[in-house]
Amino acid sequence: MARTARVSSGAAHQDCPRCGAPVWRQLVGRMAALNVVADRVPLPLDDALALASPNRLVWCAADLYGGGTDLRWLHMNGLPCPHQHVVDHECPEGTPPGRRPEGTLW
Repeated sequence: MARTARVSSGAAHQDCPRCGAPVWRQLVGRMAALNVVADRVPLPLDDALALASPNRLVWCAADLYGGGTDLRWLHMNGLPCPHQHVVDHECPEGTPPGRRPEGTLW
């Protein structure tokens, strides 16, 4: 019996447990999904692509009907993308390794 794929209900607002920055968290994809943690600051596509690397992907941040945001694969098909864009989160250089103690700002 085949299992139906779960449909995303959008990205969750969270704070990075290491540096405290505001991030989106979402499981993106149906078959081989990625657990995405992306900066919550939207960027123009060209600026987002400038920050991209093999380990730092760019995502479309599409508005959902009824509120919320859905992170989607960025399709570079030559057509203009009408959505905002975000990049995978990277903690700032100098952030101590490991999780912040609960309730601390740094």
